[in-house]
Amino acid sequence: MEKTVHQGRNVKRFREMLGIKQDALALDLGLTQQAVSSLEQKEIIDERILADVAALLKVPVEAIKHFDEEKAINIIGNTVNEVNDTATGQIFQFNPTFNPLDKLLESF
Repeated sequence: MEKTVHQGRNVKRFREMLGIKQDALALDLGLTQQAVSSLEQKEIIDERILADVAALLKVPVEAIKHFDEEKAINIIGNTVNEVNDTATGQIFQFNPTFNPLDKLLESF
C-alpha cells in the first residue's frame, strides 16, 4: 500500500524553505492569505492551481506531488551516519558549496 503524499503540506514546506510568506504567495496567485492557508490544508490540489503554485515557487510540479519528508529525512540521516566515524569519535565537517534544496529538486 503506497502512502499518499499531502500536496498542500508540501506547498507549505517549499514555501517556508524559500522564505515566502502566505501573504506574498496569495498576492502572486490573486488569492487571499486565508485561501492559501486553506490550500495548504488540502491533501490533493487541483492541477491548474498546483501548476501556478509550482511556477511561482520555481519548483517542478512533480516535486510538490511526490516529496516525502520521511524519505528525505532517512536519506539525510543515512548520509550523516556515513560521515560520522564512531570508531574514532570524529565527526567530519561537511560544508556544501551547493544549495541542498536545488539538489533535492534535481531528484525530480
